[in-house]
Amino acid sequence: MFRPLSVFIGARYTRAKRRNHFVSFISLTSMIGLALGVVVMIVVLSVMNGFDYEMRTRVLGMVPHATVESPEPISDWHAMADKVLQHRQVVAVAPFTQMQGLLTHDGKVQKVLINAIDPVEEAKVSIIDKFFKEGSLDGLKEGEFSIIIGDKAASKLGVKVGDKLTFVAPEVTVTPAGMFPRLKRFTVTGIFHVGAGEIDGFLALANIHDIARLHRWKPDQVQGLRLKFADLFQAPRISWEIAGQLGDRDYYARDWTRTHGNLYQAIRMEKAMIGLLLLLIVAVAAFNIISTLVMVVNDKKGDIAILRTLGATPGQIMRVFMVQGTVIGVVGTLIGAVLGIVAALNVSSWIASVERLLGFKFLNSDVYFIDYLPSQLMAQDVLQVCGAALVLSFLATLYPAWRAARTQPAEALRYE
Repeated sequence: MFRPLSVFIGARYTRAKRRNHFVSFISLTSMIGLALGVVVMIVVLSVMNGFDYEMRTRVLGMVPHATVESPEPISDWHAMADKVLQHRQVVAVAPFTQMQGLLTHDGKVQKVLINAIDPVEEAKVSIIDKFFKEGSLDGLKEGEFSIIIGDKAASKLGVKVGDKLTFVAPEVTVTPAGMFPRLKRFTVTGIFHVGAGEIDGFLALANIHDIARLHRWKPDQVQGLRLKFADLFQAPRISWEIAGQLGDRDYYARDWTRTHGNLYQAIRMEKAMIGLLLLLIVAVAAFNIISTLVMVVNDKKGDIAILRTLGATPGQIMRVFMVQGTVIGVVGTLIGAVLGIVAALNVSSWIASVERLLGFKFLNSDVYFIDYLPSQLMAQDVLQVCGAALVLSFLATLYPAWRAARTQPAEALRYE
């Protein structure tokens, strides 16, 4: 099989045992450093992708893409929903009413936002059904004053399914005996775990007709409509467009960018910045190849001189050492890519095992919006990381190879 002279000699230099063991050690560390840089970059980018994915699917699957509301209770929400559904970007619509207050049980208190829903319609706009530990949306029956809470809130209040707790509304009832807070007993019929601290701790679900009674509205009156879009990134523009088209009263829109937009943008920006910083780590590892090849050139001056006297051109000599450096870069990048892919696919389970072993949570839901380490490997990231490592490795070969090509045979052989 035909092989160019520069490729043959460069590959042979890479495989050969050198007289100078320090040069071999530096070559090995360059390869290992490049592989570790690639591994770290693939794993970290996969974790950032995981946070991005969980934010878009899990958290934004629970909170509304957008809502259309009115300062006054909406009576005929069915007709309003039919009008909203005519927009091609709207996938589903569900009524809702919200009420803030406190949940109390056995002397324990937890602040809460009750999201009053229609159990049938809510399944069309929310993914809450996927996260029930006990119970289901069907447990929210009209007139029974049932409530579904997150497991974090249930743990703090010390309640389980079937227990009763008291909801304290931020309103008062005026009686001849004075003013008293408005209280209502609810029965826990379900517990969910989303993995997001603010949802598991502070969100509760109740039947929309029961909360209407607490507001002293008519049973069919609601606060607004929750909208689900085909493209959630269009929510800010489309929600206000829909609110303006309803027209018969003063409607206003709210979308997810007002509540979670800053967090989502922070994740995207952090991914870009961390990627840039890790690329510098890969660059440092790649440019270690320069020191390796400079020492190899000094070690092989006699060989270079002999090749030149046999008729090798400076271009061929230059390509010999470019091949050697590129082989180091390719092998290091391939090893790093394989290890990085394996680590990215398993890092979530590995971290979970370490947490169970140590009894310690690395991501506390009181601080972070999810309580586990997600990872999503993307082929595009792997290709970009490997491509950047290979390019940097190739660039690192140019200066040592150029120095090798400038070696003068007579000068090199003077002391041989």
